[in-house]
This record gives sequence, structure tokens and C-alpha cells, in this order.
Amino acid sequence: MPLLGAHMSIAGGLHLAFTRIRKVKGEAMQIFLSNQRQWQTPPLTSEMIKNFHLQWEKNDRLVVAAHDSYLINLATPDQTTAEKSVTAFADELVRAAALRIPILIAHPGSHRNQGVEAGLERFVHNLDGAISLSATKTVSVLIETTAGQGTNLGSTFEEISFILRESQNRDRLGVCFDTSHAFAAGYDLRTAETYEETFSLFDQIIGLQRLKFFHLNDSRKPLGSRVDRHEHIGKGKIGLEGFRLLLNDPRFQHHPMVLETPKGKDLKEDKMNLRVLRSLIGR
Repeated sequence: MPLLGAHMSIAGGLHLAFTRIRKVKGEAMQIFLSNQRQWQTPPLTSEMIKNFHLQWEKNDRLVVAAHDSYLINLATPDQTTAEKSVTAFADELVRAAALRIPILIAHPGSHRNQGVEAGLERFVHNLDGAISLSATKTVSVLIETTAGQGTNLGSTFEEISFILRESQNRDRLGVCFDTSHAFAAGYDLRTAETYEETFSLFDQIIGLQRLKFFHLNDSRKPLGSRVDRHEHIGKGKIGLEGFRLLLNDPRFQHHPMVLETPKGKDLKEDKMNLRVLRSLIGR
């Protein structure tokens, strides 16, 4: 069965994310590695790393992935922002390596009205620069599919394929498939026919072997809207059938799949969404 879970807050300490994922009985978890709204972040201490690993052991070494900061834009034409982004992404890789987190998920960034091709080339150049600067070897970078809102890159399989193909670190790269983003970008998941068309196309252009992780989110906006708005499972425009097809797809039976849906501190929304997802398995 797929490994279901959710993105969890690190408020109060990185290790407390495990307390939260335990409350929803998650089998996979995504976290930020620091405050995602700040460029400057304090270094990890030995105590922070120790506490994180102690809690991870208590949670049976469930699958953990990190997501990079929202401030980072490796495709930007602005030199100052690009330099800050490279430094920040390198720091994310160093943090993930120190915590022994094997996956860092990243958005491809925004070309800021400078054109898709130029943006993709900048992203690849700066991504490779950040990986080199980090001097890390153990962390895989997964490029996330996006809705294509504004000038954001990564809304087509062709754009992601370019990144994977042109990077000097292609062996460390893979893909995180966000259901809401892909749907808003125009990839239909709602019926058996369109679902298979979408993943057949993904396989042709990128290769299913590069797909390592899923974000499970319904979409508030319609197919092809190019607007990124997450909704609770079955409450949006994708609907339950698309998630039923994904959860029962034998090609993804061991993949981690995490929620990024709206929720409060009591996590009742995560519990509800995971309950709905689990009810679809085997149907």
C-alpha cells in the first residue's frame, strides 16, 4: 500500500513534527527545515539533531522528506536574489544531510517575465551551483510539478524533463507529483481513461522511474486553470475517483504520499483526509 501522511509543522522544534504525525497515524511526513519565510536561519545544533533522530527512531524510521523555503527562486533573473537563493538552497541540502533526510523537494521557481527557456536554464545552472556549494552527496532533489501560476516554471512535463536532462546532477534528481498542481496545469486525473493518459504521457516524457513522491491535494480550481489552490480530498474539482485510481495503481504501491491540505493545530482535517484516502484503498 502507498505510505500515507502529511506535511507537519516544526513549531517548537524539528523533533515535534514526529509527535504531530503520530497523532494522525502517518506513514510518511514532509517538513520544512527552518522558518520558510526567512532568508537567515540559525544553524542546527547537535542537540537538535540528536532529538530529531531519537524521535525518528521512536516512529519506526517512517519516510521523511523536506521541502525547501518558499523564498528560494533559482530561476530568477535578479542577480542578488539568485545568489541568496543558491546559498539558501545549499544550506537546505546541508541541513537535510545533517538530519539524514534523503529527500529535498523543490519548486522550479519563476522566470519573472524573462521567458520559460531562459528561466529553465537559470534554474539548472543555479541548482547545480547550489548542489556543488553544499558538498553533499546523500540528498536527492525532487522537482515538484506546479500549476503554472504567473511565471512559475514546472507546469509541463516537458519543462521538468528539461531540468532532469540538463542538470549535471541528473542522477540525484527526481520528481514530486502534486495532484492539485498537475490538475490545474491541465493534466486530468478524474477518470480511468484520462488518468492513464496523464501517467502514460509522464512516462513518455520523463519516465515513471523518476517519480518518487506525491503530494495529495484536491483542487479548488478547475482543470487547466493554472491557479494553485489546495482543497480537502474529494471536496474539490478532482473528486474521489482520481484519488482512488492513484491509491490503487500498482505502479505506486510503495510510494510516499503526503497531504498539504488546509488544517488547524488540532490536525482534525488531516485525520479526516487520511481517513477518506484509506477508505479508497482496495476499492
